Amino acid sequence: MADPESRWSLSGRKIKIDGLSDVASISTKLQNTLIQYHSIEEDQWRVAKKVKDVTVWRKPSEEFNGYLYKAQGVMDDVVNSVIDYIRPGPWRLDWDRLMTSLDILEHFEENCCVMRLLSCGVSVEWGETRPEFVRGYNHPCGWFCVPLKDSPNQSLLTGYIQTDLRGMLPQSAVDTAMAGTLTNFFGDLRKALQKA
Repeated sequence: MADPESRWSLSGRKIKIDGLSDVASISTKLQNTLIQYHSIEEDQWRVAKKVKDVTVWRKPSEEFNGYLYKAQGVMDDVVNSVIDYIRPGPWRLDWDRLMTSLDILEHFEENCCVMRLLSCGVSVEWGETRPEFVRGYNHPCGWFCVPLKDSPNQSLLTGYIQTDLRGMLPQSAVDTAMAGTLTNFFGDLRKALQKA
């Protein structure tokens, strides 16, 4: 179960946002989905990649014909700093090499916005489409960040990612690349936090 002191960031299901009235409901559904992912028993996960300080597991997704990934590692910084660096905004573009652009199209509340990203992001129905791009799709995904019990200046960051990149890519190629991409994410985040 999620630690009540944890902070997290959400991405989510494909939705059509016609107004602000659905934001609280959508946010609650995503929170509940992430808590369910966080409660999945360890024996249901299979290690996809392990480096010295990051482990990536996977299990078949219930959302699409691919995998739900769980990535976890210790960050040498406090929870609030870690969350500030992974949330959408200018710091994310400075260190996350997967993002070449990040356009926040609309803010709804403190932790909820619609944005346009490259390779990762929020899947929503939005007015603008670009025919030169294949639109990937993020099924519910997000991050939990909690302080380590024995070391409050360190944080345990756990992410749940399930991205369908679509297009002409074989799912097996996507699955192989995803674990490496997630371990690189942790390394890049660590470097950014050290520079701060």
